[in-house]
Amino acid sequence: MNPQRKKRLYIVLAIVAGVGVAVALALSALQQNINLFYTPTQIASGDAPQNTRIRAGGLVEEGSVKRSGDSLDTDFVVTDGSHSVTIRYSGILPDLFREGQGIVAMGKLDGSGVMVADEVLAKHDENYMPPEVMQALEKSGMKQKHDAATQGGAQ
Repeated sequence: MNPQRKKRLYIVLAIVAGVGVAVALALSALQQNINLFYTPTQIASGDAPQNTRIRAGGLVEEGSVKRSGDSLDTDFVVTDGSHSVTIRYSGILPDLFREGQGIVAMGKLDGSGVMVADEVLAKHDENYMPPEVMQALEKSGMKQKHDAATQGGAQ
């Protein structure tokens, strides 16, 4: 093999190795930042991983919001119509957060099945609901009840 071909081979190998390292780093970063959506039914059946950041959503059950008197801790129950999950959040809840409305919480499940959320997102107008929550409600048959309650309250 002549020296010029050898030099080209080394350059090509260096480029391939560099691209390989870049792809590996990108995949590693994406894997660490992914947080999948789980419905309360999936969480209750054990499909959701513990101690891994996930998103969970559904409707906040009526009468389930319990606020701590001396801190910003709040516990509430989210349902998809067939199962429920308790969510514990420490912080200021969004202005649009209320019972009977759709929310998405991001956090980790603890050993007792309670989701410890570090972020809670509420829907931003009376017609919008996150697509994942909408699909979960449609599957459970709760969407019609939610639509009727929303339209009844808007009139």
